[in-house]
Amino acid sequence: MPGSRLAGNTIKVMQDGVAENYTAAMLDSYLDGHGHPTGNRGISFVDPEALKAHVTRLDALGFQVHFHALGDRAVREALDAVEAARAANGFSDTRPHLAHLQVVDPAEIRRFRPLGAIANIQTYWACNDGQMIDLTEPYLAPGRYRLQYPFRALLRAGVTVAAGSDWTVSTPNVMAQAEVAVTRVSPELRDRDPLLPDEAITLTDVLGAFTAGSAFVSHLEGTSGTVEVGKAADLVVLDRDVFAEAPGRIGDTRVLLTLRSEEHTSELQSHLNLVCRLLLEKK
Repeated sequence: MPGSRLAGNTIKVMQDGVAENYTAAMLDSYLDGHGHPTGNRGISFVDPEALKAHVTRLDALGFQVHFHALGDRAVREALDAVEAARAANGFSDTRPHLAHLQVVDPAEIRRFRPLGAIANIQTYWACNDGQMIDLTEPYLAPGRYRLQYPFRALLRAGVTVAAGSDWTVSTPNVMAQAEVAVTRVSPELRDRDPLLPDEAITLTDVLGAFTAGSAFVSHLEGTSGTVEVGKAADLVVLDRDVFAEAPGRIGDTRVLLTLRSEEHTSELQSHLNLVCRLLLEKK
């Protein structure tokens, strides 16, 4: 309804856990730390066949499904459920999205776009921090380890990508998250080697995921997500030109001023419209 700040049109499904305690649902077995398979492939919290039925029903009712899908088996099961819903209900604009996507089999990357599924990424984790080195790398088979956080592969496949922090689990600092996306190195551990640097993405891509991508996944692209005349916006003034900054220092960026738009603040909207026109004229 116009003016509403709350919409109850999304259902979240926790399809698996996390890699650090071996509950992320994987196609291959976890290792025991000495390179030996354990037989444990993590946990699918919802039976895959039941998941298909639930998602099909939710989709028919117009709900958007938000999957926690961290392991490659969970990603496959989530996409299978979206595929079942599309087959049963036809294609609709429900915009299902899969969050976290730590390990993604290449075969699944190709399925996102045809199914209208969105990749909801958390970039801050794609680095060699303590959790990666101590709790993840020793326990993933090398073939699975090399499939982590495939941001560039998703974009190359034409997948719509949104980005979020998963705060309070992670930092809410967008610029720190952007630095990791661009460098695959943590701002807190800049002396470490990058994690799978071939999957790094550009600053333009990651900022687009945080703005236009997040607006799209929220069905708000008509009113926010880009700086355009007539759209609401929260505009920030930064202490540097992040596109001229060294990639390994993007996370040091600080916000000097935030202009918040409120739905009924016509004066601010007028100022934003003027700023947009000036920017367009400058182009």
